[in-house]
Amino acid sequence: MEAFDEEVDVLIVGSGAAALTAAIIAADNRAKVALIEKGDQFGGTSATSGGVIWIPASHLAKAAGADDSPEEAASYITALAGDDAEPERIRAFVENAPRMLAYMQERTEVRYASIPYTDYHAELPGGKMGWRSHDPQPIDGRRLGADLARLRPTHPAGMLFGRISWTAAEAAPMITRMPGWQKMLTRALWRHYSDVGQRLRSTRSRFLTSGNALLARLKLSLDGRQAEIRYRHALISLIERNGRVQGAVVQTPAGTLRIAARQAVILAAGGFERDADMRRRYLTGSANPEWSGSQNGNTGDAIRAAQAVGGATRRMDSAWWAPTIKVPGEDRARPLFFERSLPGSLIVDAKGRRFLNEAASYHKAGEAMRDAGGGQAWVILDARFKWRYPMGPLMPMIPSWMHPKAVRRILRKASSIRKLAVQIGVSPDVLEKSVARFNHHASRGEDPDFSRGQQPYDRYYGDPKVSPNPNLLPLEKAPFYALPVNAGDIGTNGGLATDGNGRVVDDMGSPIEGLYAVGNSAASVTGRSYPGAGSTIGPAMTFGYIAARHATGAN
Repeated sequence: MEAFDEEVDVLIVGSGAAALTAAIIAADNRAKVALIEKGDQFGGTSATSGGVIWIPASHLAKAAGADDSPEEAASYITALAGDDAEPERIRAFVENAPRMLAYMQERTEVRYASIPYTDYHAELPGGKMGWRSHDPQPIDGRRLGADLARLRPTHPAGMLFGRISWTAAEAAPMITRMPGWQKMLTRALWRHYSDVGQRLRSTRSRFLTSGNALLARLKLSLDGRQAEIRYRHALISLIERNGRVQGAVVQTPAGTLRIAARQAVILAAGGFERDADMRRRYLTGSANPEWSGSQNGNTGDAIRAAQAVGGATRRMDSAWWAPTIKVPGEDRARPLFFERSLPGSLIVDAKGRRFLNEAASYHKAGEAMRDAGGGQAWVILDARFKWRYPMGPLMPMIPSWMHPKAVRRILRKASSIRKLAVQIGVSPDVLEKSVARFNHHASRGEDPDFSRGQQPYDRYYGDPKVSPNPNLLPLEKAPFYALPVNAGDIGTNGGLATDGNGRVVDDMGSPIEGLYAVGNSAASVTGRSYPGAGSTIGPAMTFGYIAARHATGAN
């Protein structure tokens, strides 16, 4: 047997929220920790996201007056997951999630606020109309020093005008142009353009919000524990001896290293959404990696390495689905998180027929597109919508000719619905009929076909100034516009099978000693469902906390 080049207690693969949480907990339990990141930036998909975490029954929610319990959360997840429910893992999550958040708030730089953001299916048993989602608090990026340049940027879809940081509290009022939105916009613009550092050196905002704020805080916390991220260190394979994973083979700029992990290897390297072969094999109806809104490093390396030592997988055909728009030249697609809920637009399939509730959660809307075959769809809007609201890369109150050339390449515009149909390659009769039916009911605030605006989540991103249904207005004012929409995702949520401690298990359900998987490297604890905003990062950080404690023998 070959000797190891280096020994640590805990080797963590990845540098997102789950990885850094696990590293912090392991270090606090006196473990020698090494984190490896195959790219040259830290933060993973977490850094590019909104950074929101879904944590039931937290102390922050309780302080805000929320009435919640782990038992209610377990009932809600179980109802959503259905046959995919895993009671042991669900119980581990709902009991440890509030503990994890309290620990991080007390002992690290991490800061969150509980917000009145409704669960995506609040109508189900155990669902809540708010306070389970938690928003990361902003931070000055200058505190990171040189590491600011190493922080993976926020996705353009989460930025004002694609590049300006804004908070969750600012987003909704500005999107729907509620009273006071002008002051919020002015403040956001001033905050951005008054930053001398970015005006002179880059267009990167140093006022960090969303996932960038979370990862900056986690990195500062990690630095305080003398643990470092090793960049351009790619996992090649795991080393198993006598039924236990004892380390890993890692490709580095200096060559190949064999790193021993005395206590555990924790896989926190994301899913496989950017790997074409794995998508073709598993994700029927959504095989194109370019449709993903996730960062391009998520190619399933950790999942394949664990499979090679006997790790089982679950629900590999599942993802965090989302309708996306691919702008030419951008390395990631732009998920349509909230725009679909705003009144005055609709989505049609390749034949010009409406086929879903556009205001449903992005997961449900993307799932509907996948179930419809994953073919080309189109979002249609009128001039009133375009002036009032954003839609993917289209910004409100900005003429079409002022948008970037890449956006103009995919935008279609016509003086009538029939002419627009010709431009997007669908039957003019079918599209005209679809829009006419939609308009007839929308003028009354009704949607008998797909019940748009009937659930709490639908209305969350509706325009409250529009009555009787904040999600519905007819498309009446020319010109009319169309953008291509894909059956995309923001990451895969099928992955390695794990137990309640985060240990990877084999096909018989027995744990593989010394091997853990968290975040999108593991199959989601919520099954194929998406309970609410933050349902990726909340469980990811929680199981990072659980796995590190278990691996290091914490009480």
